[in-house]
Amino acid sequence: MSPRDASVVLTGAAGGLGSAIARRLFDEGACLLLVGRNSGPLLALARSLNGAARDRSRVDALVVDVTKDEGRRAIVDAAAARNANVLINNAAVAAFGPAQDLRSEEARRVAETNIVAPMMLIAGMLPLLHARERAQILNIGSTLGSLGVPGFSVYGASKAALRIYTEALRRELAGSTVRVQYYAPRAIDTPFNSQQVQAFNRATGSASDSPEAVAHCISRMLQSKSRQRHAGRVEAIAARLNGVCPEWLDGAFGKHRRALTSLKSPSGASS
Repeated sequence: MSPRDASVVLTGAAGGLGSAIARRLFDEGACLLLVGRNSGPLLALARSLNGAARDRSRVDALVVDVTKDEGRRAIVDAAAARNANVLINNAAVAAFGPAQDLRSEEARRVAETNIVAPMMLIAGMLPLLHARERAQILNIGSTLGSLGVPGFSVYGASKAALRIYTEALRRELAGSTVRVQYYAPRAIDTPFNSQQVQAFNRATGSASDSPEAVAHCISRMLQSKSRQRHAGRVEAIAARLNGVCPEWLDGAFGKHRRALTSLKSPSGASS
């Protein structure tokens, strides 16, 4: 779908990647409903975009918690008022560290934000999207959802769940007016990645991209018929090999185990 024909609901819009996606789609002509929990950055982004727009109705902001039922209801109501035809599930929280250090509150927070929230928001949005002549759902996943990496067991599990959910949803909605897509970035240079994760990525030679580069790829995917894409040629090949025979890659993660052990207080996550 061309951005000029898109009325987009974008969750996690105030973050580093979210704001880059918002600016990219805005520059290409899309209307935007920016959704996030942090009012300051979210409203500042909306004001910035509206300041550059002739039509002030092109951008609106909604400060809600996507993990709450009332927050999702507010999103659906606002999306209906704006005739939304595109949903981009970008909101996510981080998790990084040894599996033995996991705490129940962290596991719940990751699951509620990274998988339960997008699933329930889609359930609420589908009646609206089915009513459109054309509509799209794009879920932002991660390479870590296709490739198990030491230190990212919890985060990767949430993104793996989102990937399988998206695949099943795509097959369920095949033949309808709603296209379902999944985009898997690799590491992104934003504050989403803590200093410990940045050190881990340097130690393991993990490649990363700017949020603007990822936003460009997401815009291109929205305009394509692609069902699923991974950022990075090496990452895409590794994800495919891992899907065929994960044991083949088990020996490739020694440096990741050593880097994880060397970090005294890991926290944060990689996209």
